Amino acid sequence: MRLLLTSDTHLPTRARSLPEVLLAAVDDADAVIHAGDWIDEPTLDLLEAKSRRLIGVYGNNDGPGLRRRLPEVAYAELEGVRFAVVHETGAAAGRERRCAARFPDVDVLVFGHSHIPWDTSAGTLRLLNPGSPTDRRRQPFCTFMTLTVAEGRLHDVTLHRLAPRR
Repeated sequence: MRLLLTSDTHLPTRARSLPEVLLAAVDDADAVIHAGDWIDEPTLDLLEAKSRRLIGVYGNNDGPGLRRRLPEVAYAELEGVRFAVVHETGAAAGRERRCAARFPDVDVLVFGHSHIPWDTSAGTLRLLNPGSPTDRRRQPFCTFMTLTVAEGRLHDVTLHRLAPRR
């Protein structure tokens, strides 16, 4: 099963639209995970329409419309791997320990908020932040992630760096 991970799309405040390379990856994915800060409902509508399966949460910048449609935390089991999705996890210092305590029955936690790509482990918990495809903040590139899930394991976790917008 092919997954696409994204977060912090911030449309239309940080960009007018999602990058074409991200939309092409949505077409190739069996499931899309979005870790919040959509900002506008049309982005949710677009990903719901394009995705075979969409798992998403709201972020701290998402208004009442998105909060009505999305949970604060989402859970899914995909090919035997237990995922949780949340927008914020707090400060980087101590993140692994806090998240392992908060999500003891999860294999992978997908989160956003910082716009900083992250891939670490805390015991058996893998923490993944795909960064942002539209707002690099202090990072050199806008990013998203893809991976494959098969037989209860993650494979080919890849951070995709996007070309600068013109």
